[in-house]
Order: sequence, then structure tokens, then C-alpha cells
Amino acid sequence: MAETPGTKALKAKGVEFTLHPYDYDPRADAVGLAAAQALNLDPGLTLKTLMVEVDGKPACCVIPSDRQLSMKKVATAFGGKSAAMMPPPKAEKLTGYKVGGISPFGQRRPIPTAIEATATTAGRVWINAGQRGLLLGIAPADALAAIPAIAAPLIA
Repeated sequence: MAETPGTKALKAKGVEFTLHPYDYDPRADAVGLAAAQALNLDPGLTLKTLMVEVDGKPACCVIPSDRQLSMKKVATAFGGKSAAMMPPPKAEKLTGYKVGGISPFGQRRPIPTAIEATATTAGRVWINAGQRGLLLGIAPADALAAIPAIAAPLIA
């Protein structure tokens, strides 16, 4: 596997992680769930990265792959009034990653990020490494510190 901006950013900060490649299916209805199934991981600990806009400003949400965002909770987490999903072309341009491979690590510029609070209590979670078909395993505390991100309730 080639290095990604996400893995390079984590290495530069001395963060420990493991890489987990899998066969990416572009036809999958839910990429995060497909990744969890391919790697035989708990979908609640396999996190998906979603790009949103809060009051028109970009933000990044990392939530369990088997859950959905609550836009009301997202707006609250980032101190805004309203939130909406970011259009995929805008998310790709902003992050430098392709949809299905967006990582919260190593994005083109720092973006306010929140990780679902319930996921931060686990010993290890799996998050996209910045390439379709590649997850990384990381301690939630390390993920929060490396981005840096906040832990907040985000799911419906």
C-alpha cells in the first residue's frame, strides 16, 4: 500500500496505527459497512468520515459506520444553527481525498472535526487511512489528539 497524506501525518506526529487493506467495492450502498464486513470488524467501531457544512462552513464528522448523523447534533457540536452534508465534489476538493476514501487525518487544511463520543470509549477503532480500500486501526485518544478533534454526540 502506498502512503497517504493521512498515514504520513500520523507518522510525523509519532502516532501508532495499523493498516488494514480490503477489497473496495464502488457499488456498495454503505462503504463503511462494506469495509467492516470485508475485514470482519464491528461496524460500531469501524468509523466513517463525513464532510458537512455548519452554517456554510466546512466541518468533518467521524461516526460509526452503522449509524447516521443527526444534523441537529452536528450543528450543536460545532456551535452552529444548521448543518447539511457537503456535496461530494466539494468534499473531494477540500480534503484532497476521493469520496469512499476520505480520512480525517492529513486533509489539505485543518478543518474542525468531531468524533462520535460513544466511539471514543473503545480501545481501538478503524478509520479510513485516506485511500479507498484501506483502513487504519488507532486508539481513539490518539485519533482525537492527532487531528485535533473533539468528542461529541453526533448520531441520530
